[in-house]
Amino acid sequence: MDKIISPAEAAAHIKDEHTVAVGGFGLVGCPLTLVEALADHPVSGLTIISNNVGEPGGKGLGKILLQNKIQKAIGSYFTSNVDAVRYVKDGKLEVELVPQGTLGERLRAAGAGIGAFYTKTSAGTLLAENKESRIINDIEYVLEYPLFADVALIKAKKADMLGNLVYSKTARNFNPDMAAAAKITIVEVEEIVDAGELDPEQIITPHLYIDFIVERKG
Repeated sequence: MDKIISPAEAAAHIKDEHTVAVGGFGLVGCPLTLVEALADHPVSGLTIISNNVGEPGGKGLGKILLQNKIQKAIGSYFTSNVDAVRYVKDGKLEVELVPQGTLGERLRAAGAGIGAFYTKTSAGTLLAENKESRIINDIEYVLEYPLFADVALIKAKKADMLGNLVYSKTARNFNPDMAAAAKITIVEVEEIVDAGELDPEQIITPHLYIDFIVERKG
């Protein structure tokens, strides 16, 4: 099966009320071509898993937010986008705040087949309210569950024709964990090379996790 598709074909895999994981830390490592394609795709009621919901003025996922396509956002840092703050205050966006390390670990757990895990992070805070906790070695730990997605939209620097991925520095952020946490994983890359051209020691995400590849233009 040819994994290389267009941005519009990629967006077509996202349906109403899907949970979509989107890589990136702010706009760094965010698959902006795929996000633009999602902006052009008629869909609603999405749950977005991402560190934040883009930037003010409709940048990145902020554009999807202003289109009222996002029902719920699961992530760590939403206050960088004043539009997201306004939407929460107006009751137009439900937010689940997750500590940044816990967000990454919940995504990793989904891909690794881990049913749940305990972490010290958030213990004794509002984020731990109504969550199970237990004392281990005299320290309180909070039970957290994996984060699964219907579709993951991720960003990498290079892919080969099979879908093996190489990332660029900190643009790697949440992308590898999201690749393994979704039913369908679509990657946006800057360059596609023939199978065998990538150094195996640099491959972070194996091709078995990747369903489709979109090459960024421009």
